[in-house]
Amino acid sequence: MALRDLRPELRPLYAPGREPSLVDVPELAYLAVDGSGAPAEDAAGPSSEFQQAIGALYPVAYTIRFTLQRELGIRSPVMPLEAVWFAGEGGILDPSIPPSAWRWRALLVVADEVTAEMAERAIAEAGRKRPGAMLDRLRFERWREGPAAQVLHVGPYAQERATVERLLAFVAGRGLAPRGGHHEIYLGDPRLAAPEKLRTVLRQAVEPAAVAARVR
Repeated sequence: MALRDLRPELRPLYAPGREPSLVDVPELAYLAVDGSGAPAEDAAGPSSEFQQAIGALYPVAYTIRFTLQRELGIRSPVMPLEAVWFAGEGGILDPSIPPSAWRWRALLVVADEVTAEMAERAIAEAGRKRPGAMLDRLRFERWREGPAAQVLHVGPYAQERATVERLLAFVAGRGLAPRGGHHEIYLGDPRLAAPEKLRTVLRQAVEPAAVAARVR
């Protein structure tokens, strides 16, 4: 049986250092759910609606994992949870906007071999086992994030602001500007890890500052 482990393939995207760096994120296949509301300000994790989205994503991801193994002979792990947070002009996360007005997109990367038809079957199967409104909002899509800056944040979610500011200063220092939402990849599990040991990839898609100025 073939091993299709995305983790080594995508290591540059999921294992940044604690100093900001630039990456080019290729087109990837995702399971996605959109929603709104604030992230929690403690180790319990994001909002309850976000938790419901997680509860929809993972059963579908595991169903796809078993389908890949059964139908294509591919063993592929379930990847870390991700989320893109949107607020303000162009979706760029503006800290002056109240968190209750934020929007988010919860994501899980899946193997390239996954098709829309396979994802639809997995969503239907998960719905038969555990019906839920979030499954109706779950979709399969392909997305190329493109040029981005990222950094590893170690510590509680509520203390990310200083790391985000370092990331944005790095972006500005290279003649770039933020493009789109604030992307987070949750390498740590708040249910299992102490808050000070949580590891989160903070990523911001970028574009040349001159381009951003013309658009705005």
